[in-house]
Amino acid sequence: MNQALNLLQQRIASGAAVVGIYGLGYVGLPLALRFCEVGIKVIGFDIDHNKVATLTAGQSYIERLTPAHIQRAQRQGFEATSDFARTAEADALIICVPTPLDNHREPDLSFVIGTVESILPYFKAGQLLSLESTTWPGTTDEELAPRLQAKGFIPGQNCALVFSPEREDPGNPDYGTHDIPKVIGGITPICLELGQALYRKAIHTLVPVSSTRTAEMTKLLENIHRAVNIGLVNEMKIVADRMGVDIHEVIRAAASKPFGFTPYYPGPGLGGHCIPIDPFYLTWKAKEYGINTRFIELAGEINHYMPHWVVQKVADALNDQGQAIKGSRILVLGLAYKKNIDDSRESPAVQIMELLQAKGALIDYSDPHVPSFPKKRDHHFDLQSVPLDAQTIAAYDCVVLATDHDAFNYPQLQQHARLIIDTRGRLNGGSNLVRA
Repeated sequence: MNQALNLLQQRIASGAAVVGIYGLGYVGLPLALRFCEVGIKVIGFDIDHNKVATLTAGQSYIERLTPAHIQRAQRQGFEATSDFARTAEADALIICVPTPLDNHREPDLSFVIGTVESILPYFKAGQLLSLESTTWPGTTDEELAPRLQAKGFIPGQNCALVFSPEREDPGNPDYGTHDIPKVIGGITPICLELGQALYRKAIHTLVPVSSTRTAEMTKLLENIHRAVNIGLVNEMKIVADRMGVDIHEVIRAAASKPFGFTPYYPGPGLGGHCIPIDPFYLTWKAKEYGINTRFIELAGEINHYMPHWVVQKVADALNDQGQAIKGSRILVLGLAYKKNIDDSRESPAVQIMELLQAKGALIDYSDPHVPSFPKKRDHHFDLQSVPLDAQTIAAYDCVVLATDHDAFNYPQLQQHARLIIDTRGRLNGGSNLVRA
């Protein structure tokens, strides 16, 4: 290990290392606060000047992270900035930016590559670069390493390069950033050693693997496992519905088996920053090796179809009441992709709203966690969350329960709604209730 990496190792061991985190969203900001909790100075980087201004003012834009969390981190040295020149002040650089799909449902690494290109002018010997953004196996050694090498930085010799996938689960009360085991792979054994030394400061359990490709594939397997099983249970829901069987009752009964069965639950489609996207990173990369991932792609097709299934159930239910979707007032309950959080990324509720609007429905939404429809690259609604009361609920021709937040008053909904389409199996029977 050369002198620059020896110094990095010493700074990490002593707690003097400064961490730079790039992307202050649902992954990067909790990680930044965790490093601050253990006494490590953090510089947070984001190209969104509004986020930087909000954090600088000691406020938060993520519901579960309160202003008190931000202000405590500031007292521990946390700073937010859009000035990438401050990269030179950090010892470890952690990239936590989005990796979405493009319009052709292929991997879009533009945020990752753009961040690396913004870092490189200020990168120096003895720094550690860690990628946490979910991506296809080979990204770290095929896309990041060559860019470092082109500037004279050789991982394992005068810098370190690792991949350590984020495993955040927003809204999970049982697991936070510090107690979710952290998988990590390095370009070289020295890189892995330095990466573990850094993350060990903030994370209780580390899971070292043999390479960055293994770490990248691990993250994909975790999320593909969920996507495939959710696709299976969504298909089972459609079959059960046609047969007049309650799929939620079936799942509860099957889950009584103490071995060999893990319950997964159907819904209106997949949402969030991982499960709707990650499988396509592998299917895209697999084609380079002449492999068609038919099983994964089939699950993706089923899950992608579910918002259309919900809209058809809405159409059928309104038709049974002698009413068309066109001109109907429809209230979608829940904009977040899962209950009790404020994250609406890739939410199937948004797709349902668009499909209903395209058929002529007059759309509103209500979500106590998302007061205003957020800015999105591909979806545009100029809407505010509708506060719920008996009179408001009764004014809509149809209410679609897309996300089953605990904050909703379900007895009130069942009592006053003219028609409810329940996509989550949250409600009990009633003449105004249709399961979707």
